[in-house]
This record gives sequence, structure tokens and C-alpha cells, in this order.
Amino acid sequence: MQIKSMKREINGVFLLDKPLGFSSNQVLKKIQWLFNAKKAGHTGTLDPMASGLLPICLGEATKFSHHLLNANKTYIATIQLGMTTTTGDQEGEVVSEKEVILNEVQLKETLQKFMGDITQIPPMYSALKFEGKPLYEYARKGIEIERKSRQITIHDIKLMKIEASKMTVEVFCSKGTYIRTLAEDIGQALGCGAYLKALKRTQTGNFQVANAFSIEALETMAMSSREKVLLPIDTLLKGLSSIELTFTEIEAIKKGQSIDFNGKNLNELRLYSSSGQFVGVGQPDLQGRLLPKRLIANIL
Repeated sequence: MQIKSMKREINGVFLLDKPLGFSSNQVLKKIQWLFNAKKAGHTGTLDPMASGLLPICLGEATKFSHHLLNANKTYIATIQLGMTTTTGDQEGEVVSEKEVILNEVQLKETLQKFMGDITQIPPMYSALKFEGKPLYEYARKGIEIERKSRQITIHDIKLMKIEASKMTVEVFCSKGTYIRTLAEDIGQALGCGAYLKALKRTQTGNFQVANAFSIEALETMAMSSREKVLLPIDTLLKGLSSIELTFTEIEAIKKGQSIDFNGKNLNELRLYSSSGQFVGVGQPDLQGRLLPKRLIANIL
């Protein structure tokens, strides 16, 4: 009889360079298996056709993964001009073709029009859910669901390369940005149509793909080496201010009690013990109290 291996309590953040052709959930399960971890979660999906940075949270780090879901992101996108497809990317069927007669000046001027706060309508071929089902399931059946437009922010967009009727751009944007929709909208603005041909995420929050590992690299490591490449949980929270708590204060927040807080900062705070151990996140209120919001288990 085969004995099932016991899953481990292991905590931290693994930076994965996701390969093409796999869903975010598929690679998540693979990383969880390689670490033999009890619990794992990712910090924002990447389509199978997209590659690049996908931070994976293990154990207690999953409690704080939403901080990266809300983070700004950077992508390198290759856009095919002069053609549109049913899905907005290269996996769909071509529905229109048009000759492309454009120059670099025109392209740069058009890209600048997408800078700042803009609205997007989420694509039908997306994981956004309607009545419990992702939109792409309806799209595959030929059903069109009305979607509300949403505001997103393009902080920066740069033209990196032009090659025949393709251009490569770098996009620094807010959460919730659909690069596929951006590619289609750029094509419409240029008057020639466009679809997303390739996509790579290079940055999420403070994390860079240059510091990420491939699945193949992780597979070659011994378990001790795998553990060494994990980042501490609090790297997810670098944007928050921090405070040090006394032993008595930590004992109080462990019980769900609030403690005195004299600071003026009303934003979430990283909480640490006097020995430097990360404890969790607290939320100050207007009454001069600090309330525990999300704590790690087994606080010393």
C-alpha cells in the first residue's frame, strides 16, 4: 500500500517565472507539490498564452496575498497590427485584415493617448465571472454578456520595437488592466485593428521577473535549496509602515484585543515583536487604538 506523504507547514513567497502554455492554477499546483506545502495561492492570474512573473504564496503568506493583487504591474506586450481576432489574441480566429501604413511618430502619438486614467470593457474571453461562471465559458458558446466599463490607470507606456506590422510595448499599469483589451483599443485608435500576439509580466509591486525562478530550476534543487529561495512573508507588505510591539501588546492582539496607539498614521501597519519577528498587520482607528487585522499563526 502506498503511503501518502504528509504536507508541510511551510511559509514564504516564491517568485515563479511562469512558462507559456500553462494556466496559473496548473503551475500553482506544481509549485505546491514541489514544496510539499499544505497551503498555496497565487497573486493574480496570467493567461496560458502569457509568461513571466507570478508570485506564489505558501502557508501563512496566503493571508497577505491580496496586497499584491492590488499592486501595479509591468508587462512587455507584442501587438500584431492590421488584424483582429475573435478573442483579441493569437488564439482566436482572424475576423478582419487591413493594410498597415504607419510610422514611429504616429505610433508614439497614439500610445500617449492611452496614458493616465482610462476606461476599459473587460473582454468576453476572460476569467471575470458572471453568475458563478467565467466569461470565457459563455464566449465559447457564442453567448455575449453585457460587461460594465471599469476605470484603470496606465502609468506609462513605451514603444520598444517595431518589426514589420508588429510592435512591442512596455506597459506600467494599475490592477485590473486587460492588456488584450488595450491592444485592441490601440488598433482601433490607429484605424487598422490589432490583437495581442505575446505577453510577459516583468514586475508586480516591488518584485521583478529577473529575480524569479523557472519550474525547471526549482525541480533541480534539493528541498533545502528550495527553502532558501523563499522570500519572507513581510516582503508582500513593503509599502506599509511598521511598528514594534512589546510582549504585553502582542499578547493582547493575539487575543483579538486592541491596544493604545498614539501615531497619526491611519493606514495599515506591519507589526513586529522586539526581536524582529513579523507578527501581522494592524489597523489604527480614530479613537487612538490599534486593532489586529490579520495575524500569522503561532506568534511567539
